Amino acid sequence: MMMGLGSIVHLSSITLLCMHHHTHQTQFQFQPFGFPYSNSNNLLPSLSTTIPGWGIKLKSKTLSFSFMASATHFQVSSEDGSAPTQELGSSPSLAIGQHDLLIVGPGVLGRLVAQKWRQEYPGCQVFGQTVTTNHHEELTKLGISPSLKWTKEDYKFPYVIFCAPPYQSSDYPGDLRQAALCWNGEGAFLFTSSSAPYDCNDNGFCDEDTPVVPIGRSPRTDVLLKAENVVLEFGGSVVRLSGLYKEDRGAHAYWLEKGIVESRPDHILNLIHYEDAASLSATILKKKFRRRIFLGCDSHPLSRQEVMDLVNQSGKFSKRFEKFTGTDDPLGKRLNNSRTREELGWEPKYTSFAHFLETL
Repeated sequence: MMMGLGSIVHLSSITLLCMHHHTHQTQFQFQPFGFPYSNSNNLLPSLSTTIPGWGIKLKSKTLSFSFMASATHFQVSSEDGSAPTQELGSSPSLAIGQHDLLIVGPGVLGRLVAQKWRQEYPGCQVFGQTVTTNHHEELTKLGISPSLKWTKEDYKFPYVIFCAPPYQSSDYPGDLRQAALCWNGEGAFLFTSSSAPYDCNDNGFCDEDTPVVPIGRSPRTDVLLKAENVVLEFGGSVVRLSGLYKEDRGAHAYWLEKGIVESRPDHILNLIHYEDAASLSATILKKKFRRRIFLGCDSHPLSRQEVMDLVNQSGKFSKRFEKFTGTDDPLGKRLNNSRTREELGWEPKYTSFAHFLETL
């Protein structure tokens, strides 16, 4: 989730949708994918369950949290920025180019993927499948084609990336199947999953070859593994991302806002900056992999206490974290993605969380 930190990148070429929710935050934690999950066994809250939002001051500015909207459908708006005028599937004149990209669930990560993709392929079309029309006029003015309707019957795209989290979906694997049907099989289809399924919870070492949690043990991992299996069946690939973050978004920001957290301080967590997750995803798409699973992390695991000590020592935040008070909740894992880096020729911009804080 839950998330990315570093100042939000201003995108002159694309801005994608985020949903903002405000409610009680005591029942949520951050899991490695970057979106909150409930402490209960109910992995997928009902649509009436909202996700918390926070504001945190850093020196002279106020930063706010925004969570990716779960994607379902969308409608194309006119190029002049007027209200949506036609369904994407009803425009026979639309030509899909060889580098055009469909982003399902265009939240913080999706918008950064789009930015990097356009840098790689200037002039390509980027389509964003969203859950509401709230920002469609804004997106259209930026030259983005937003939609609320699955386009499998009329249009197929050479590149498709699915970035939507599961917490607002009643059938997450089904959503992945619909997204797969939007892919023409030529470029690449990528699902940004989570590192949560790796079967390790004793702060032990974990890499791409570590076994995953067996289906049936955990509803939280079941939904991700079933979604991954859909992608692999269609010939797509998966990148399992660790805890996403940027300056105003992520586990550290959530804990900083709370001040005192009922979790054990020695739990090891793994991080990757949103920008690095986007560049990793774009690299996988560009190389057109088939049925592969990659791992996204900075390979510098830290305990919760170490993360918040770094935050307090940085002097970059107006608030100060107090303490962790838990003693018996689960431990984490120590991720290393050396194989992914070697195969892709990819390295993160932010080599560690400490490195990121130094850049603020």
